[in-house]
Amino acid sequence: MDVRVATVTHYYNRIGVAVLQLSGDLNVGDTISILGHTTDFTQEVLSMEIEHQKIQSAGSNLEVALKVMGPVREGDKVYKVVS
Repeated sequence: MDVRVATVTHYYNRIGVAVLQLSGDLNVGDTISILGHTTDFTQEVLSMEIEHQKIQSAGSNLEVALKVMGPVREGDKVYKVVS
């Protein structure tokens, strides 16, 4: 069962970083799935940043920057993979 934790609000193509508006908790080490009109991949959260400061976890209503392994689009949904 996957739990929706965020929505992509921006994507920086040159550096492969997505900005996420969190609606749930997200931690470094979590596995996430990003789904959208042309997006569908799963990856581990290796690092997150808020205002260029590395963080280990973040909660609802925060915006975090996250390195992603492929292009994403504004509005894509981010789900935490729960086994």
